[in-house]
Amino acid sequence: MTAETLILLALAIPFFGAFLLLFSGPASANVRDGLTVITAALLFCVVWKLIGIVDTGARPSLTLVQMLPGLSISFMLEPLGMIFAGIASFLWILTSFYAFGYMRAHHEENQTRFFFCFAIAIMASIGIAFSGNMLTLFVFYEILTISTFPLVTHSGTDEARRAGRVYLGILISTSILFLLTATIWTYVEVGTLDFKQGGILAGNAPEGIIAVLFGLYIFGIGKAALMPFHRWLPAAMVAPTPVSALLHAVAVVKAGVFSVVKVSVFIFGLDTLSNTGASTWLAYVAAMTILLSSLVAMRKDNLKARLAYSTISQLSYVVLGAMLATNTGALGSTLHIVMHAFGKITLFFCAGAIIVFAHKTEISDMRGLGRKMPVTFFCFFIASLSIIGLPPLGGMWSKWYLALAAAETDQVIFIAVLMISSLLNIAYLMPVVLYGYFGKENPDDHHGHGHDEDAHHAPPAHPLLRHMTFGRAGVAEASIICLIPIMLTTLGCIALFFYADRIRIFLTPVFGG
Repeated sequence: MTAETLILLALAIPFFGAFLLLFSGPASANVRDGLTVITAALLFCVVWKLIGIVDTGARPSLTLVQMLPGLSISFMLEPLGMIFAGIASFLWILTSFYAFGYMRAHHEENQTRFFFCFAIAIMASIGIAFSGNMLTLFVFYEILTISTFPLVTHSGTDEARRAGRVYLGILISTSILFLLTATIWTYVEVGTLDFKQGGILAGNAPEGIIAVLFGLYIFGIGKAALMPFHRWLPAAMVAPTPVSALLHAVAVVKAGVFSVVKVSVFIFGLDTLSNTGASTWLAYVAAMTILLSSLVAMRKDNLKARLAYSTISQLSYVVLGAMLATNTGALGSTLHIVMHAFGKITLFFCAGAIIVFAHKTEISDMRGLGRKMPVTFFCFFIASLSIIGLPPLGGMWSKWYLALAAAETDQVIFIAVLMISSLLNIAYLMPVVLYGYFGKENPDDHHGHGHDEDAHHAPPAHPLLRHMTFGRAGVAEASIICLIPIMLTTLGCIALFFYADRIRIFLTPVFGG
């Protein structure tokens, strides 16, 4: 089977799989869920095969529609895109299993629509990862926005609809006003939108135009949640926790920061950004976002809200690395996409387990809960350490390369931002663990409070969806179908510490040795 055929398969599998499970869902939830797993597994196998092809140095490409010279819907595989595709396809499998347990134990309505939209969102993510030019990336970027809107508004409440309006309003307006404008302007300037190593604008546009265009691109990619276009992300926390995992780790925000790195490297070129200084002021915006969102996170008692602002901060690590305009910085950004994906999806998985099986949404209500759910809280602890950047966990390496990039560019202030931010990571993540393991439980508090849409619950009917009880009285973990994905993503945080160099070598053709 040729690489071009595999590219088409990678797009077709989640697309047609989505419609298969849509039509099968009303007849049998088990058939629908089985089709979801088969579709996710097939996609990962195809992506893994393509990763092997790209690793040999091949750069397969495919053009679907040629409209004008330099203007087409086309795909081109390269290491940066394959990293994103690999994350999305692998974590889709784990998120699917987790979602089965969560959605059924939670007795959520419209589950078939949920998994249909989820599959379309993954298809859009693969399209973004494989995009061979800016037009293709823009088209799939918009498909991703539209397909995730029903997920954000899944519960159908007034609060969910308000959150959906914020979500759609910010993401559509930034992409139309800024990103589309920048894309059209780029085509007018150079007559092509095809991605090129070193940047298609390098040497083909005046410095002033490059500076304006770059600002339009970065703020136009609203999914990167750079302040002040970040409000959609915490607003979307009204959605079920598997959606939060999709937004924060698998697809949406990763599509945003991936696009930032892709544009920096293949539209402008790191040398062009460094020589013109076009990215310097945006590095300060990213640094401000890192610190301010961390401070906001510290003030949030709702666990999902705290994790949402944590994500805003962590995304700006990726933006900061790209804005430093060095190969080391871009490498650190790409590594952070990987490391944050595994760390943050683990944190959201743990939050969902706490919500559904312990009925707690507020951190202040979780005193002593770690002694009842020791595995969940231990996994939360390990993932938190990875986000903080401590060895032997993957998050250490991405922060290390980002700090090296700041040192290379003599930007001591950004080294300080990274160090302060890591301390703030401790300040907003470790209290959850401390409350859980060492807090004194209030015997009168059994149900938690707060307005999170995940707060409602009902007794699970299937054995796989029930608490896992252990020998000691009072110890009851999440269901096995939720707990296994949590443990696997936690192991991923550890494994990435030891395999980070393999990722670096894979990315060498893009960022150099």
